[in-house]
Amino acid sequence: MGAAGRGLSTDEVQSIREALAAGRKPRVVFTASAGQIAGQVGQVVGLTDPAESDEFVVVRFGRDELPFSPTDVEMAPKGAGRRVAEPKEEVEPAPEPEPVVEPEFVLDQRPPVPRQQRREEQRVETVEAAEAKPARRPVKAAKPKGPAGLTVTLAYAEGEWTVAAQQGSKALAKPYVVKPAEALRMVALVDVPGVQEAVEQILAAERAEAEQQAEKLRAELAEIEARLAELREAG
Repeated sequence: MGAAGRGLSTDEVQSIREALAAGRKPRVVFTASAGQIAGQVGQVVGLTDPAESDEFVVVRFGRDELPFSPTDVEMAPKGAGRRVAEPKEEVEPAPEPEPVVEPEFVLDQRPPVPRQQRREEQRVETVEAAEAKPARRPVKAAKPKGPAGLTVTLAYAEGEWTVAAQQGSKALAKPYVVKPAEALRMVALVDVPGVQEAVEQILAAERAEAEQQAEKLRAELAEIEARLAELREAG
């Protein structure tokens, strides 16, 4: 199979484009301008835009798919690169010379020419760039910040009941005095064993002390009234 060739004509390029549109992959032979792979057989798998690059004929040979110019390839003669098909039942194949099965082109077995080396380096750089790209880490959704906690305090000290309210570090209400009955109603809302009993004991102790003071004051008032009556009679 000759390595020299005239390349693809405009009509042949159009014929390849129509074959690709029909789902076929035409065979081509590399010419001498393709370098060391001259004489190898490949398949056209695509045509890119000729306006962007002179190498718009994408050819598959071996495991590679690389672009070439129309002068690098020519239409393969009938039977080139094909294997002898097994005869189908009741159909006798047309006699034709047995094709020479050419060895598959492997880039590692031959020293590459500058153009082939450039294509391989571009492909390796693309693979390395894809592997070097760090994987994106999943972004955790930020939880919305809730309002600060609210604390309401009911306290008893030195005979007085006070209530205070605080949200986070901000004081909403400074301690203010409430009546014992109000304190008892607040505690009744908290269903905690022992809390209401403790409040009732405090109130009972205050009630007993207040009654003692009232009795003492009534006794002192009686003495004062008797003394006043005596002074009136003397006058």
